[in-house]
Amino acid sequence: MNWRKFLLNNGMHLSFAVALVATMGSLYLSEVLRYEPCKLCWIQRIFMYPLVILFAVASIKKDQRVYSYALPLAIGGGLFSIYHYMVQKAPFLQKSTDSCGLVPCNTDALDWFGFITIPFLALIAFVMITVLQLLIRKALQSGE
Repeated sequence: MNWRKFLLNNGMHLSFAVALVATMGSLYLSEVLRYEPCKLCWIQRIFMYPLVILFAVASIKKDQRVYSYALPLAIGGGLFSIYHYMVQKAPFLQKSTDSCGLVPCNTDALDWFGFITIPFLALIAFVMITVLQLLIRKALQSGE
């Protein structure tokens, strides 16, 4: 099986799975573990949550061109994730967000190995979705 056929058969389902895991993970952190999301976390959720619905509908309808409206959400969310991660890790940005809301954006309840934080996990999900959607777009264009 070549890469093009694999992506066209599975890319949408993989994108859906990534978005679903990211959404369920964020809900688990806030609703089960009771981590209160900061303002930047909410913004990233605004970009991620609709992707679950978009990919579910696109999978059912077999709409391979969902990338045209999924990519702006994935790229936008990824940019906010990068900014949020930098706020947590770059000292020159940390002081500017001490008062970004009830929950400061420069702290993170989750910090594995000194670099894996909640915004980092969100960034990985946004990057995976972006790459999958770009590859699907390329596969569709090379088949025309």
